Amino acid sequence: MFLLHEYDIFWTFLIIASLIPILAFWISGLLAPVSEGPEKLSSYESGIEPMGGAWLQFRIRYYMFALVFVVFDVETVFLYPWVMSFDVLGVSVFIEAFIFVLILVVGLVYAWRKGALEWS
Repeated sequence: MFLLHEYDIFWTFLIIASLIPILAFWISGLLAPVSEGPEKLSSYESGIEPMGGAWLQFRIRYYMFALVFVVFDVETVFLYPWVMSFDVLGVSVFIEAFIFVLILVVGLVYAWRKGALEWS
């Protein structure tokens, strides 16, 4: 009834895809030089000696700006398959895509009115 040998290629790919990063980290751990000291433990700031502490508070506005960017960046990922197969799928998919874009435009207007797109 249910034959597991049909999935041999899948399991082989899954095992190889899991082993490659594990082996890469293991080999780099073996070959990497170990040198701990004050220079290794200090934070890196473009080759300049760091000033002040490493813990700084950022305003939530930067995170909101990044979140709005990610939402609209992911939008293009979802719209691309619809655009490429529009001639096959027909008008119903166009209506769904239009509703999707309309919801995103409403979100953009909301974020704009709340000031999430203001950088300063």
